[in-house]
Amino acid sequence: MRISETFVVAAPPEAVFDYVVEASNLAAWQTTKTYVEQLTDGPPSLGTRVKERTKPPGGKEFDQIVEFTQFDRPRRLHVHVVEGPFPIDGTWTFDPDGERTVVSFAAEGELHGPMRLIQPIFQRVLAR
Repeated sequence: MRISETFVVAAPPEAVFDYVVEASNLAAWQTTKTYVEQLTDGPPSLGTRVKERTKPPGGKEFDQIVEFTQFDRPRRLHVHVVEGPFPIDGTWTFDPDGERTVVSFAAEGELHGPMRLIQPIFQRVLAR
């Protein structure tokens, strides 16, 4: 499964990147998150782990732990699901466009067994 989204934010890449990697902001911009906790100490950086609880529309709530496996401020962030039911990894890129930032997101991974049946629903949830 692969999805991709691109959108523009009226702020410079440094500000957008910093907002995205701050665990306390996650539920504000990913509306399916019901609980978020940074598990590692210190400011977000390479190796940071975050526990997320997700409640997809019409679905069962689940927990996962993601790790920042690429952290190139303010250009690129890659997150890898290290624990959870959906092994979907995501890459964020932040490109300057004058005073704005073009944000691109691509998620990729394989759903197995019965989960393959809900792939179209899961793609819509990730796109949110």
